[in-house]
Amino acid sequence: MMEALELLTNTSLWAAVLRIATPLIFGVLGALLCERAGVLNLGIEGIMTMGAMTGWLTVYMGGDLWTGLMVAALSGALIGLLHAILTVPLGLSQHVSGLGITLFASALAYYLYRLLVVVGDLPPTIEPFRPLDVPLLSGIPVLGPILFAQTAPTYLALISVAAMAYVLTRTPLGLAIRMTGENPHAVEAQGLNPILIRIGAVVAGSALMAIGGAFLTTAAFNSFFPEMVQGRGWISIALVVFASWRPGKALIGALLFAFFDAYQLRLQTVIEGVPYQLFLMAPYVLSILALVLVARRAEVPEALMAPYRRGER
Repeated sequence: MMEALELLTNTSLWAAVLRIATPLIFGVLGALLCERAGVLNLGIEGIMTMGAMTGWLTVYMGGDLWTGLMVAALSGALIGLLHAILTVPLGLSQHVSGLGITLFASALAYYLYRLLVVVGDLPPTIEPFRPLDVPLLSGIPVLGPILFAQTAPTYLALISVAAMAYVLTRTPLGLAIRMTGENPHAVEAQGLNPILIRIGAVVAGSALMAIGGAFLTTAAFNSFFPEMVQGRGWISIALVVFASWRPGKALIGALLFAFFDAYQLRLQTVIEGVPYQLFLMAPYVLSILALVLVARRAEVPEALMAPYRRGER
């Protein structure tokens, strides 16, 4: 028991929490932006897989790491555009379209990988992002190794949280997005086009999701395999509800799940006789409990999943 508690004082645990949370932060911000505009994007799992593959493939074929992230964002935006066209102007089921996008994007990513990459006994690798030791700040006791020795995409994720919160709450664009998710007819009455706003939000949100997937192949690991997203997309969807559609709380939710995940990995080394499957299950069970406690008070955007047709009431 004491060894389990001592793990909480280990700076490597908390550094790992921030690292594990990074793809979730991008994923939950992307899902939050889509849903704030009234569109549920269940294609997130496939979009993150496509982002992981295209980001990695770009670097593998000679591009730099930042170009890999941009290509991943572009691939996510294109898939998001497909989902947006199906669900916004055509008004098809957001559930069915999202699940179809997940299946399509995941299969396409694996097909392109096998088509373009020669795979031998060992998977091909790239040189990933390296942790940045911020001068002076990385030497601060405790906080230095946790906050100031991360990879560049992790800092980008944290900046994205602040940017998303500012845009949604402090700008006319954010007001238009939020109102489109609440009452698109009121937005139309103001002379704006809710269809274009929803499409734009889904495209931008999908680009963020894809960057979260690309983090896995360009920073967390250095190779691609089809199952590497491992449900992070679905967790991101749940974290949006946990966060009550607010970027700041979304960050807290991502960190909370990441803590459960990082802690269970270390608990396996100090607690013997317990099946490892129970440790693997723990982050998801605890996240579900946290979701249940919070979701009852969450205020869902009123027009979420409601098709919008111009002129109808």
